[in-house]
Amino acid sequence: MTQIIDRLSDISDQYEALFVDLWGCVHNGVTAYPEAVEALQEYRKTGGVVVLLTNAPRSRHEVAKQIARFGVPDDAWDNIGSSGDAARAAMYRGAVGNRVWFLGTDFDLPFFEPLHLVEDPVRIERVELEEAEGIVCCGPFDALAAPDTLRPQLLLAKQKGLKLLCANPDIVVDRGEAREWCAGAIAALYTEMGGESLYFGKPHPPIYDLARQRLHEVAPDINDSAVLAIGDGIKTDIAGAMGEEIDSLFISGGLAAKETKTDRQPEKAALESYLADQQSAPTYSIGFLR
Repeated sequence: MTQIIDRLSDISDQYEALFVDLWGCVHNGVTAYPEAVEALQEYRKTGGVVVLLTNAPRSRHEVAKQIARFGVPDDAWDNIGSSGDAARAAMYRGAVGNRVWFLGTDFDLPFFEPLHLVEDPVRIERVELEEAEGIVCCGPFDALAAPDTLRPQLLLAKQKGLKLLCANPDIVVDRGEAREWCAGAIAALYTEMGGESLYFGKPHPPIYDLARQRLHEVAPDINDSAVLAIGDGIKTDIAGAMGEEIDSLFISGGLAAKETKTDRQPEKAALESYLADQQSAPTYSIGFLR
């Protein structure tokens, strides 16, 4: 059974590093959460290492620029691991061929910038679906439109036997008060239709390999037993941590705020009912990161 805590500092001295989700934990897609920022700053002052671990379909450099605009200062984190970087590496190794159909917006186009970490990267060309060897999905064309609107294109892709590279396994995010669809919703629909989707973000192993790499760039000797994963996604952040046998702190006031009846803290009975329904067992839970 999960332990409800009041503040990160209640347990942080047990861990040398944190893998921290961004959206829903540190910011809401518009602005930073001051208490969360302060908690990470205080943790780093004690010598702890903070790796921001995000399913954003962008490079860590683009993520850093974005969170700076939201008001997350540099002294709140040490390094960044993104689903975008893990997926880009796979793309440039040829996971979905050379000629790809791109699902996303102009904001996602930096995904196709050169990635110098991959030796002998394949040449990627964006083409129309009819000419494509694979699909790169950073998200829907319209984040407010249901993924089912893409069913005709996905049916054609399935008939062509195309693999779909999913750069962000999240199903939805809340941008301020608006709930938006993510690439994971499209990938799930494609899989349901009989297509093949490739995942690189949480809860899948590639991003945790990247997270360890980012951690060891800062602190080479920290192992998994000294890491706490923090996130509001029960099927991504918490499921991924459990799969990697890493302790976790569930932020109930994010995506599951309604289900867990979270005001400042979750209602205990509602939280336990939600976790049982999700078959999830985070080590700790808290309303909001603070």
